[in-house]
Amino acid sequence: MSSSTMHVNRPSPSYADPNLGNILLNNRKWVARVNANNPEYFAKMAKGQEPKYLYIGCSDARVDPGQLMGLDQGELFVHRNVGNLCPNDLNFLAVLEYAVTHLKVPHIIVCGHYDCGAVRNSAKKQDIGLLENWIRNIRDTHRLHADELAAITDIESRQRRLVELNVIEQCLNIFKTSCVQKQRILSSKLAKEGDSGFATPRIHALVFDPADGILKKLEINFKEELNKYRHIYDLF
Repeated sequence: MSSSTMHVNRPSPSYADPNLGNILLNNRKWVARVNANNPEYFAKMAKGQEPKYLYIGCSDARVDPGQLMGLDQGELFVHRNVGNLCPNDLNFLAVLEYAVTHLKVPHIIVCGHYDCGAVRNSAKKQDIGLLENWIRNIRDTHRLHADELAAITDIESRQRRLVELNVIEQCLNIFKTSCVQKQRILSSKLAKEGDSGFATPRIHALVFDPADGILKKLEINFKEELNKYRHIYDLF
């Protein structure tokens, strides 16, 4: 039989199953592995969640927040959207309020990633329908930092810097919210009384590079940035 007519049995990819049979089978295999390694795992999960981090990231399929940070289930409270934005959006604000006020997470992470489609499209002159109303938030970041970005002649370097600036601006948006301001004031009082060493939630700006898997923290003095505009955004 020639190689051109030879039939090779290859496993079908999971997305080829209209009933998600492969996905359900994979789940059962995963459950079996977890139970074999840690019989108390699911009993612990059933008792509720006490995450220490709120992760706000992009919906990009290449980014798995728990995996890239080496954290297990139950340690991250997660919100993802196109472009890792923190706008005046009811969905985002509901997640933020629940994480800060009810779960009392001590850390909020805004994580962008290089080669972000939302950032790339925000730099183009085009209309992409409803999505344009969303990524206009990134265009606004471009406007705020237009001089810095215009000075970067290499297009790819400019894109990478816009990714970073977008993350920083989203962090600043979080500082503007009432639930975060209120919790930070309360936690500051407790910190002075010896309960903790810093005001919470503490907000972190991170960027992930899909090309090498490295996660880095952006250098930004939030206290200095906030002091510039405290007279505008402080609510208490």
